[in-house]
Amino acid sequence: MIPRFKPYLGTEELFVALRRQEHAVEHFEEAFAHTFETRYAIAFRYARSGLWAFFKALGIEGAEVIMPAYTCVVVAHAIVLSGNVPRFVDVTLYAYNMELDQVAAAINGRTRAIIATHLFGYPLNVDRLAEIVHAAEARWGHRIWIIQDCAQAFGARWRGRLVCSAGDAAIFSLHISKLMTSMFGGMVTTSDPGLAKEVRAFRDEVFVQPDLLKRFRRFLYLPKVYLRYNEQVYGLVDWLKEETRLLDRLTKQYHLGTQIRFPPDYLDQMIELEARIGLAQLRKYPEIVRRQRDNARHYDQHLVDTPELTLPPLVEGATYSFYAVRVADRQALLQASRHQGVHLGQFSYYCVPSTPAYAQYTIAQEFPHAQLCGSSVVTLPVYAHLTERQRARVVELLLWTCSEGPK
Repeated sequence: MIPRFKPYLGTEELFVALRRQEHAVEHFEEAFAHTFETRYAIAFRYARSGLWAFFKALGIEGAEVIMPAYTCVVVAHAIVLSGNVPRFVDVTLYAYNMELDQVAAAINGRTRAIIATHLFGYPLNVDRLAEIVHAAEARWGHRIWIIQDCAQAFGARWRGRLVCSAGDAAIFSLHISKLMTSMFGGMVTTSDPGLAKEVRAFRDEVFVQPDLLKRFRRFLYLPKVYLRYNEQVYGLVDWLKEETRLLDRLTKQYHLGTQIRFPPDYLDQMIELEARIGLAQLRKYPEIVRRQRDNARHYDQHLVDTPELTLPPLVEGATYSFYAVRVADRQALLQASRHQGVHLGQFSYYCVPSTPAYAQYTIAQEFPHAQLCGSSVVTLPVYAHLTERQRARVVELLLWTCSEGPK
């Protein structure tokens, strides 16, 4: 089975996993900051942990934080668990980022931060967002922090400038599903020395080094990833996940889509092993972006005349962490593709305020675009490991399904 995503791992990552390197986390932070054109990077176990630490370190509590309604629910979790309130705004149907007119209307005297998500690698208009925030700060008389959510936007640029360099800080996820990975992990980046000092000090005081057993388990995770994303093994694991309950515990522990909580190890620090893998991935980062952009262009060229699919735009500066299409009957397409050996994606992105846990935060609002995306978006395999044969197979499957497949 062709996986829906696949980390761009090779022999180099296996080699560095077995080779000791002192101060690897610090080296990874420095290299990450340099690569993404910012002064400081602070490593965490998860991106959500870094976002939570940002609010806690700055003493932001009891405030409203504006965020898109269509995104990964763990962003909202970090807001609530830090003692704040998410204020949702709808997204556009063009590039799936939040509607900036609604951002301007949502800011009030309680607003202390805005999380600007660059979903699927599409750059948000960071210049207009900055103008909106500066005007609001003048009106309300206090600072409003801008946090760039770059979990899917490694290297995304707005008018030639990396989006992660705009605003006050950025968060990155280094999970295996992201454009580059350290297996687990996240980063908070900033060019503000005072902010970097506060976040780092909070991390070092509150977060803990995992014990030897946890470290060993993380080491074993790497060969499991290589095995898991083998095409033959992937099909078996997908069957176990979809047709049995054998993987329920792991899925529920980390995806957390129904309850406002973090995984049990969210206060662990990044370990040296993960940092070494991250350093190896940074060296591959330009090639990864090039390949993913090429795959996105290929889909656009070969699926453009398929009216059953609403294709995403090709945008200058986008990095296409995922190639997201909208379809009328998502479940039918997902089921048909699985039976034909292609795993299309339905990730943990949905209309967050429509979930039971967040209904209390909607203030009688409606989010029609986020609801549409949450029920109709399917992501195609676009990862750097994708071969020409696999890419052609995905296109063939989609064309067959949309024209002659089961209705």
